[in-house]
Amino acid sequence: MVPDLRLPLVRQLAEADVPHRFWHTAGPGGRVWLFESVEGDGDHWAIRQIEVDAERVAHRYWWERLQDEHGFLTDQPLEIWELTEITRAAFEAVWDAA
Repeated sequence: MVPDLRLPLVRQLAEADVPHRFWHTAGPGGRVWLFESVEGDGDHWAIRQIEVDAERVAHRYWWERLQDEHGFLTDQPLEIWELTEITRAAFEAVWDAA
């Protein structure tokens, strides 16, 4: 397996002392995505992500688990105007339950 070169950057962003924001969006077939992001260079970058599939199974991604057979932590800036901001508590509740 080729090492994922994003790991150091994602970890650095996750551990940075900057404001964290939390987002939600839904897609076709009942899929749901939640993101924790930090701002860098004017963009919002996901540092944690939850994807809930159509069968209601949640998959979590962060610097310790950037990808698996189900998906991966997005490597593109978030388009926050397409997302709904949620509370940290709401994000953490889903993260902990996943």
